[in-house]
Amino acid sequence: MNRILFGILVVVTTSLMGSSFAVGKIGLAYFSPLLLVGLRFTLAGLIMGAWVWKKPLPKSAGDWGKLCLIGFLQTAAVMGCIFLSLRTITAGESSILTFMNPLLVVIWGTVFLGISYRLPQWMGVLIGLVGVFITLGFHLQWETGTLFGIGSALAWSMATILVKKWGVRFHVWVMTAYQMLFGGILLLVMGFTLETPKLIVTPTAVFVVLWLAIMASIVQFATWFYLLNHGDPGRTSAFLFLAPFFGVLSGWVLLGEVVQWHVYVGGLLIFAGIFLVNWTFAPRRQVREKAQLAE
Repeated sequence: MNRILFGILVVVTTSLMGSSFAVGKIGLAYFSPLLLVGLRFTLAGLIMGAWVWKKPLPKSAGDWGKLCLIGFLQTAAVMGCIFLSLRTITAGESSILTFMNPLLVVIWGTVFLGISYRLPQWMGVLIGLVGVFITLGFHLQWETGTLFGIGSALAWSMATILVKKWGVRFHVWVMTAYQMLFGGILLLVMGFTLETPKLIVTPTAVFVVLWLAIMASIVQFATWFYLLNHGDPGRTSAFLFLAPFFGVLSGWVLLGEVVQWHVYVGGLLIFAGIFLVNWTFAPRRQVREKAQLAE
């Protein structure tokens, strides 16, 4: 992929990811957590489903099952954990925990996909992770929401590996639409059975749902899956370290949160980590294959 296009798409998807935490925090004043995220993804899935119904759909029950599993992990588990975490921890803390995902993706990629990453890539992931915690302010409060935040990172990393493994079987828009729809319906069911539903309809509430459904779901997920299908999962996921940085900035803009000096220090480490992960990036297996072809 053209590097300029790749960079633009990375900024688009990570800024939408990061800003969704602050927007979601605003939405919790009008909706119960699971109901809000269920409405978000059910609406997004229906809109995209109506748009892609003429495109190639999965042809077997097994492929539909794979889409359902991706939807459960990428939408229901990740977003359910995020919005439940926002009840007891801040939006910034939730975003930090969720975006530990790149470190886990590199680990799962090594274990399940046989990818062998170089030392600079591992160092980059760790430096980026340190930068994320510095951006947060050097601390985390161990609340119930903390466990939900860790759960969202685990679910997202597993979904990333499955998308990389199975994504070639599906049209990217079809996969985006139906995984959101399956996950959204499951979240709606959970919203009406596992919590006391809260719904306050105001212009702000409608705007929050539409923004989360269209920009932070349809546009964001489609861009993210496109990037995953055109690059290494560990390399691409490293850019997720940008999302909590955008999350802090959006909290400053939308919620009036003060951006302190440690945010800038953490941001520099995040960029340094991303550089290391992408610098001369190539799994060793691919390097060996290229060497053999050259011989």
